[in-house]
Amino acid sequence: MAGHFLSFEGIDGSGKSTQARLLADALRARGRSVTLTREPGGSPGAEEIRRLVLEGDPDRWSAETEILLFTAARRDHLEKTIRPALARGDIVITDRFADSTRIYQGITRGDLVATVDRLHDLMIGTEPDLTILVDIDPALGLSRARARAGTELRFEDMGLDTQIRMRAGFLDLAARHARFRLIDGARDADAVAADILATVLPHLG
Repeated sequence: MAGHFLSFEGIDGSGKSTQARLLADALRARGRSVTLTREPGGSPGAEEIRRLVLEGDPDRWSAETEILLFTAARRDHLEKTIRPALARGDIVITDRFADSTRIYQGITRGDLVATVDRLHDLMIGTEPDLTILVDIDPALGLSRARARAGTELRFEDMGLDTQIRMRAGFLDLAARHARFRLIDGARDADAVAADILATVLPHLG
């Protein structure tokens, strides 16, 4: 694959979606071809699954069922959006990828990391070249997330303790995998964006 594959991760309210968009804008301004996408979603089939998993009662699905749904969405996203864009030579920036499933379903809702990884190896088999982890205090992130308008609050409704466990899980992943870059997300959005751009540009060459 000729392009570059970048992912943004972080707990709810970390600002990663905003930062993914700002990075895409900055790279396009430099003449780079960018595909900005998201998970769950990023392709028509995956967007349908997104509505199933992000709306409704927090106990709507078991963690095991969620893993299957997210993996199905990711497979469609990979086939329809990510791989074609990389083959064109694009920089693909995705707001969440497999690391979110490792945390949200694999760690915070049971000891299911091995299940997530087996399904990932079988059906996805792709990791980002670089992962930006936008880190923030869970209480601040949750207050930001709940202040947003919308219906996609199922995971936020699981409460602060869940956000605390998710942050710890992301930090552990970042410590164990060299593709992660840790960014302090509690600062002004422009300062965070500048830090991310300075981190990403050397990787792109």
